[in-house]
Amino acid sequence: MAVPKRKVSKSKCRSRKASHRVQIPATQPCPQCGALQLPHRVCSACGFYRGRQVLTVTSD
Repeated sequence: MAVPKRKVSKSKCRSRKASHRVQIPATQPCPQCGALQLPHRVCSACGFYRGRQVLTVTSD
């Protein structure tokens, strides 16, 4: 069974664990309705993408 030869330092361990944090998705306002949307995706509020309507959105 493999056993580490040296103790892993705190900085080495913490820098490896730093990548496991929760990432906040980048959002931008929709140019049509102003609702927040993910970039390069259809707006879920109005259905527009790149200045034209792609989806028909029904309001509940």
